[in-house]
Amino acid sequence: MKRKVLLVLAMITLACGYLFAGELEYFNVYKPKAGMTADEIMQIKYFNKYTLFAQDISFTGKAYFIDKSGSTRERATARKRINLGRESDGIAYKDYTVFTGPTQVKGLCNLSWTYLNSDKQQDVWLWIPSLKKVRKISASQSDDSFLGSDFTVEDISTRRFGDETYKLVKEENFKGFTSDFYKKTYYKDTPCYVIEATPKRANWYYAKRLVWVDKQYGTNIYEEKYDSKGQKFQYIFRWYEIHNVSSKEYPIQMLLEGENLRSGHHTVIINETVEIDKGLSEQEFTEGALSRSRW
Repeated sequence: MKRKVLLVLAMITLACGYLFAGELEYFNVYKPKAGMTADEIMQIKYFNKYTLFAQDISFTGKAYFIDKSGSTRERATARKRINLGRESDGIAYKDYTVFTGPTQVKGLCNLSWTYLNSDKQQDVWLWIPSLKKVRKISASQSDDSFLGSDFTVEDISTRRFGDETYKLVKEENFKGFTSDFYKKTYYKDTPCYVIEATPKRANWYYAKRLVWVDKQYGTNIYEEKYDSKGQKFQYIFRWYEIHNVSSKEYPIQMLLEGENLRSGHHTVIINETVEIDKGLSEQEFTEGALSRSRW
């Protein structure tokens, strides 16, 4: 009898088209389906965030740091990621983001290695060209600013599916987000899941996040962070462009915009170019490569 029950459960899982947490297969495309749990929805969301459907991906673009008065600092950026999903050494993917201009910040780079085992902390390094020094970042520093932006290291490169607990709050059509930078409204009336994400770490820098996940593609288009007093202190918006690769739909993040509501400081990151599955070398994603690179 027990064997029959297990067989039925396995058939139900296959009928849904997805495996449970930690078992999504690299280099496939996954989308949410009706009846999924908050955990299953967020698993797909993270799969999409780190583009695990692709072998590798490269971006170039611009970052704008805008203070409350409107004064703006512009940076040229590049980002690369190689997805491995490798059982032999347990490495999931390697990722770096670097400033390629202007001169005073050129080469400042954040490199991370993420592991298949969610209990194993990522390895994260920061290359500071002015000091000619590589600094290892510990897990306790994931709430540091990411390269001077309004986003944390965790927001950009280190937060993983297993770092929070999730609850499906509601399903609704997103009201739309009007970009301060582009003066354009995105995702108006897009059907979404609203997920409450609570960090597992005690006394972390936020008490919860509310995350709007697009029902069609499983991308997190908007989120709000709240402190322990229930006050919203940050929002983050993401816009994804759908790229057709080998008859598959790849949702690629092209715009990231957020504001610290306490300081009024605003950050916009725009990906202007994207290249997918170009055969990146893993040798680009090493601590030694940081100090040798000139960008």
